[in-house]
Amino acid sequence: MIPSNSPFCRGPVSRREFLQVGTLALGGICLADVLAARAAQGENNRDTSVIMLYTHGGASQLETYDLKPQAPVEYRSIYKPIATNVPGMEICEKFPLQAKLADKFSLIRSLHHDVGIHSDGGIVVLTGKRPTVLDPTSQSKSEHPDFGMIAGSLRGLGDGGLPNYIGVPSMPYMTRPNYIGVEFAGYQVNDPGNEDYAPPSLKISADRNPEQMIDRRKLLAQFDRFQREIDNRQNMERVDKFRDIAFEMMTNPATREAFDINQEPAELRDKYGRNTWGQSCLMARRLAEAGTAVVNIYFNTPKTGDEFTNWDDHIMNAGRPGHFGKFMDIRLPYMDQALSTLIEDIHERSLDKKILVVVVGEFGRTPRLSKNANGVGRDHWPQAYTALVSGGNFKMGQVIGATNSKAEFPAHRPYTPQDFLATIYRHLGIDSYQAFNDYSGRPIPILPFGEPIAELI
Repeated sequence: MIPSNSPFCRGPVSRREFLQVGTLALGGICLADVLAARAAQGENNRDTSVIMLYTHGGASQLETYDLKPQAPVEYRSIYKPIATNVPGMEICEKFPLQAKLADKFSLIRSLHHDVGIHSDGGIVVLTGKRPTVLDPTSQSKSEHPDFGMIAGSLRGLGDGGLPNYIGVPSMPYMTRPNYIGVEFAGYQVNDPGNEDYAPPSLKISADRNPEQMIDRRKLLAQFDRFQREIDNRQNMERVDKFRDIAFEMMTNPATREAFDINQEPAELRDKYGRNTWGQSCLMARRLAEAGTAVVNIYFNTPKTGDEFTNWDDHIMNAGRPGHFGKFMDIRLPYMDQALSTLIEDIHERSLDKKILVVVVGEFGRTPRLSKNANGVGRDHWPQAYTALVSGGNFKMGQVIGATNSKAEFPAHRPYTPQDFLATIYRHLGIDSYQAFNDYSGRPIPILPFGEPIAELI
């Protein structure tokens, strides 16, 4: 494991490079593959969705959901725990809104793995497969597709051409579709927290003049050229099919509507929070409600500015002294507002069986606080971290597993990222034992091991 204060640790990569066509970054779609996948998988469980809040950088378990107030001062959380509406469950004092609805979520406090590098840890958590070679610079890319790509490949396109894997406001930078096909890389939506956000697809309709439609086709043609460059294994005929399907998707009224966050009442948008996290959660709910299988919210920072940093809370994160307490004080209430509103909104719409919300990062933080002249912080720690789950027709209002007295290691009911992903796949109706063939024709199972978390079922 490479410590976060190593000269090799640059911190997590900020964004995955992508090509924009309007506010959508589109992967190619092969109609034959879509139809074949649907035929193979059937239509079962096509009405279930997952919204992941991926806490980029690795959120501290001790400053969120596993505070250890009785631990020695150099270990315990810098915050006080507060009671929730579930007896015996305590969470961070910065989460008062979540505390009121703890009966609508469950905490898994005993997740663990052994890769303390941002990109490689993210690969483990999102794909269920450990990289063959670890990259301490956090620039590595996955050898295997992540769970959203898998879901997209098995479900194909949703009704009206709606994508089945969408990243808001960006996709995870460290995962690639590889052998399942670049057409399943996922679809990216720009930041809906921007005041001027408006999906360009809304500007396309049957009454538009032909010149505007030709311009849109030119954009898609530019994407085609990009597609050929990034994956020369793609058949040209396959890319041509994609162009027609992508154009249909972007001109479909139902799809346009799903991306139009401006249709939401101003009061609800205010409740979520007029920022990247709040509006991304609202957008995710719209997309999941419309039928998208997986929406991955890249939960990096709620806003831009010197006072906003991601979850990589070691000393001098983003080169800023005194980072740990000061910037977490700012960041945590944004999370509380966005997440609690998302959970409430889903339940008020009776979508809690259809939609599963999960909150997880690539790892946790070191139990022992680090201190020097530049401040206080916690380094990378995959040996113990916490995830939150809500909905999915699972059992809520419980704490699953436990760490030892200093939040160092699981002490009860240890679970792996593979178990966590198996739980997600179960909700999506995907058999995690089935396999895809890699480039050499060798079958690669979706998960190498792991079982759904029994306490949730």
